Amino acid sequence: MAAASLIYAGAVVHAFGRLPGGFPLIAERTIIWPAGFLFLSLTIPLLVGPMRRTLTRYVWMSFRAGFGQTAGSVLTGVGLLLGAALFIYWQVAGASAGGRYPAGVFSGYAAGIGILAAQAALVRVLEQVPEVRKLIEVGGPTSRS
Repeated sequence: MAAASLIYAGAVVHAFGRLPGGFPLIAERTIIWPAGFLFLSLTIPLLVGPMRRTLTRYVWMSFRAGFGQTAGSVLTGVGLLLGAALFIYWQVAGASAGGRYPAGVFSGYAAGIGILAAQAALVRVLEQVPEVRKLIEVGGPTSRS
């Protein structure tokens, strides 16, 4: 989530240096609207019971499968984030050359950060469950019971 946020911040700074329309328009399309999508994608999965349970189950199954536990899986995740960032930069370059304004790509990336934040919050909740805590402390996903 931290890497995604830093990549997003870099893309916003890049956009301010290249997009047409002045500060208010660029801020609206790269910060204000995307903040709304981030907020919704963070809060809805945490507040809506069936979505929270589904996302919690996904996070738990990912942990049990060992996802995110190896250097390869972490590098793959960062690679995907960088690929999305390159797409944002490509969209900004197209808009600065007179193409379509890239508002949607910023909102989509921000919504993805919101989902990552929701997953991080649910991990913290799972860590408080005694049975889960015990599994984490004794060696992680390879110590299935």
